[in-house]
Amino acid sequence: MGWINIYSTAFDENYPSVFNFYTLYGKQLLFFGASIVTIVIILGLEASFYERFATIFYLASIVLLLGLYPFGRTINGATAWYDLGFFNLQPAELAKMTTALALAKYLNDIQTDIKRLKDQFYAFLIILIPAALIFLQPDPGSALTFFFLAFVIFREGLPLYYLGLGTTVIVIFITTLMFGTVWLIIGIGLALALFMLLKKPSFKVPLLPIVLSYLAIILFSLSVDFVYDTVLKQHHRDRFSLWLRLEKDPRKMNEIQRTIGYNTHQSEKAIESGGFFGKGFMQGTRTKGNFVPEQHTDYIFSTVGEEWGFVGTSSVVIIFTLLLLRLAFLAERQKNPFSRMYGYGVICILFIHYFINIGMVIGILPTIGIPLPFFSYGGSGLVFFTALLFVFLKLDANRMNELG
Repeated sequence: MGWINIYSTAFDENYPSVFNFYTLYGKQLLFFGASIVTIVIILGLEASFYERFATIFYLASIVLLLGLYPFGRTINGATAWYDLGFFNLQPAELAKMTTALALAKYLNDIQTDIKRLKDQFYAFLIILIPAALIFLQPDPGSALTFFFLAFVIFREGLPLYYLGLGTTVIVIFITTLMFGTVWLIIGIGLALALFMLLKKPSFKVPLLPIVLSYLAIILFSLSVDFVYDTVLKQHHRDRFSLWLRLEKDPRKMNEIQRTIGYNTHQSEKAIESGGFFGKGFMQGTRTKGNFVPEQHTDYIFSTVGEEWGFVGTSSVVIIFTLLLLRLAFLAERQKNPFSRMYGYGVICILFIHYFINIGMVIGILPTIGIPLPFFSYGGSGLVFFTALLFVFLKLDANRMNELG
């Protein structure tokens, strides 16, 4: 399905053959073939191979990420690829799979107790190292996907207050951007004062933890502007500004909408124009007119909407949902904890790509720039998403041999 939409998006009348490997659809066909070879290799190896060498795979991906700084190729402002001549290798896609493997191996170690603070720190460090290296490329979209591997740790018993802490950090960050630190301090202060006044006298609340938490919120809120202005690039700030409507100057806001918001606006128009049944294969006028930039990669879903309509987009959503539910079912039936943990890692990675990409294309999430698995053009993405999925299927195929 992904290749069909790439063919429609990138079709060139001068090179109509699908076997013309100078075209995007021709190259994607080669990547499709490489993915088939990858599947054969993965299924041919012993299932224990992936657990045994998980740490080595992880370290190799870290070395590849570090090597980008002196040897990487810069595209669209991000130094995220190795130029191998015949195609560009993006180590971040490999790192997603190897991080899921390494995390599963660490959590499955007999000496690991996720209730202990030290083991929690090491588990999060496995996730943070590749995420930080990718963020500095800078590629915050790909880096974001790593943090959702934390849900694997929650599945294995990490206390839920960590989830509450993470959610609180995100809410404070966004609220500070929208309303400023002063209004945040006043609002939380009033909420705490109201809580203390209305609580029952018998309900004792330690005052010191509340005061310390309030001070921590203030300090974090004060750091938001620094992080926003110095860590994020201008185009990343513009995307947040567009999504949250942060820019007060109408002229500046219009400029951002014409530049950063152009892709999303055209994508929404393309999907809207498809109606219920769509315009038909190769009949998308906005697709043929190249109205949507990067339509063959991050915005491939808009082609589905224009040419296949609501029926096509709904089908894609349903298929992805069924895939994730099936993976959850398979993960839960694993006898080997390593296989279960890796299975949930696969679910986390696929879900966040699927959720953010479609949300970005239809305008409910900011433009982040991550592909739709198995749909978007790209050799690294297709091969490594295939590897990510089929390693788990190999582990599941070996399920009956585990633990007798």
